[in-house]
Amino acid sequence: MKIGRNISDIRKKKNMTLSELAERANISKSYLSNLERSSNGNPSIHIVEKIAEVLHVDVSTLLGEEKESLVAEKEWNDFVYELKKLGIDRPKLEEYKVLFEFIRWKNKQSCQDVGDYDGIANQIQGMESNNEKNFNGD
Repeated sequence: MKIGRNISDIRKKKNMTLSELAERANISKSYLSNLERSSNGNPSIHIVEKIAEVLHVDVSTLLGEEKESLVAEKEWNDFVYELKKLGIDRPKLEEYKVLFEFIRWKNKQSCQDVGDYDGIANQIQGMESNNEKNFNGD
């Protein structure tokens, strides 16, 4: 269970001993030790609230929910950064929707069902020539 690891990590970052946290949260040192080592199952919300209060963090931080949302946010920011590196801004993103739709459509098709690749290829070539004109300043 990651709540124990989160408690331990935050406690150590705040230079607090296990004994100090246990005393301030009014829980036994052995219970807190077991909780941090994840051998004590699921603590009650009351215990988690007491620990969060002493550590000056939200309950969601101890539960790990904040970390998961930060990871998702970082992945999204990395994706946007990569798009910007490729020179794709919001207006250009509209142009690329055709390409994304093609890729999604192609993934849905079986290998035996070839569809109208020529029509879509012409649309993509048109996008590329527009982008080249925009890039060259024409």
